[in-house]
Amino acid sequence: MTTVEEVFNQAAEDLKKIKANPSQEELLQLYGLCKQATEGDNTTPKPGFFNLQKKSKWLAWDQVKGMSQEDAREVYIKLVNELKAKYGY
Repeated sequence: MTTVEEVFNQAAEDLKKIKANPSQEELLQLYGLCKQATEGDNTTPKPGFFNLQKKSKWLAWDQVKGMSQEDAREVYIKLVNELKAKYGY
């Protein structure tokens, strides 16, 4: 029987094989969900104003604060499947 964690890990591998690059917004959403799924709520200090990349990633993770790790895995899997259909696999 396959666990959600195994399907999540497979989705992370499948993401590397998508034919076209997802948008920046989609990538940030994936990042936030992945961090929530693997580490839980964001408790790190917010990056400074001038570090835009780290701030964007921090915000993406912070937006899913309170979501369970299990739910984050399921939403991540669903999003990867949508991206596979959208961009080709």
